[in-house]
Amino acid sequence: MEIEILNVVGSKPLGKITVNDDATIKNVKDKIHQNVKKSLYPSRQAIKIEAKGKVLKDEDTLKSLNIQSGAKLYLKDLGPQISWTTVFLAEYAGPLFVYLWVYQRPWILYGDVSSVHGTVSNVAAICWSGHYIKRLLETVFVHRFSHGTMPVRNLFRNCAYYWLFTLYVAYHINHPLYTAANSLYFLVGLGGFIVCELGNLSIHLLLKNLRPPGTKVRRIPVPDGNPLSQLFNFVSCPNYTYEVGSWIFFTIMTKCAPAGVFAFAGFYQMAVWAIGKHRNYKKEFPEYPKSRKAIIPFIL
Repeated sequence: MEIEILNVVGSKPLGKITVNDDATIKNVKDKIHQNVKKSLYPSRQAIKIEAKGKVLKDEDTLKSLNIQSGAKLYLKDLGPQISWTTVFLAEYAGPLFVYLWVYQRPWILYGDVSSVHGTVSNVAAICWSGHYIKRLLETVFVHRFSHGTMPVRNLFRNCAYYWLFTLYVAYHINHPLYTAANSLYFLVGLGGFIVCELGNLSIHLLLKNLRPPGTKVRRIPVPDGNPLSQLFNFVSCPNYTYEVGSWIFFTIMTKCAPAGVFAFAGFYQMAVWAIGKHRNYKKEFPEYPKSRKAIIPFIL
């Protein structure tokens, strides 16, 4: 069957392709890359039935979409792409190195400093480093991405967010005039941080095991034998709940206002993501537990 490909911008004709009746949208993308425009590799394409319609999934078939010979499909160029693994490695390596650089109290930030770090500053550096080392290891060995790539332009925005916030937080905690929290705040914050980090890791491992390698299979996540995974009984995205919890307890431990700002900014973005994922779960699975919230048990 023959399909005409139009640009979503101005409905400009780009060319025609020939595919089988049982072809998928992924097959269509491959044909466009081969026969219409070489620079438009599959991950750079978004295919729609209408110029302002929703993006079609790679696994959708033309037959299931009732697309017949002579039909038109609209193509949106997503721009140059980069793999999510590379994105995450860049995002998380920056905060690790930036924080450790500031921890050394470079003269360019503080001038000549003779005082030594206090216990809280030392532990904060270990916690911050441990968090991002964990994130780097999870990126390589744990995460299975449903989307392989993202636009390159987003990399600079994402890295700026993580790297600049790290500089902001680290500057204050490692400042020679920094005043540490008392021992109660320190112990409560450190204990909560460790529990949330372990909880976050347990959720990531559970989600990994939920999706077979090389597939985009989606199932309703439920708690496993790990008690920290029981948060799935209350929220759809407990990994975000634990992530926010880590930074709240880090703020308590350090009594650092910039760390609190970082925690709030992270919560806002993760709440947006969680609400979207929660909505998709309910739409995709009619039997999805109605008692679950998105990110905060019983509230949001």
